[in-house]
Amino acid sequence: MWDKRDWEQFFDLAQRRWQRRPPPWPVAPAGVNRVLPVVGFSLSELDDAGINPRVAERLGLPVDAARIGAYSANVSALRDFVRLARLPN
Repeated sequence: MWDKRDWEQFFDLAQRRWQRRPPPWPVAPAGVNRVLPVVGFSLSELDDAGINPRVAERLGLPVDAARIGAYSANVSALRDFVRLARLPN
């Protein structure tokens, strides 16, 4: 059971997470020169970026296990986000 201190730590971490940069939103190609937002990143995009799905959810990244395929723009956005998240304040 969590006590008051655990909840305070949780909310401090939750607020700190997006201070630097909000998480990227996934997109998918929808024709020539057009992209549409999708529900979450596919598992193959997370794998190509080197991110575990559990870590992605902890970072606040949306994950869609039903999506298949990888879009290179999403993979590069994920890599940039993780690289910036690792930098010290």
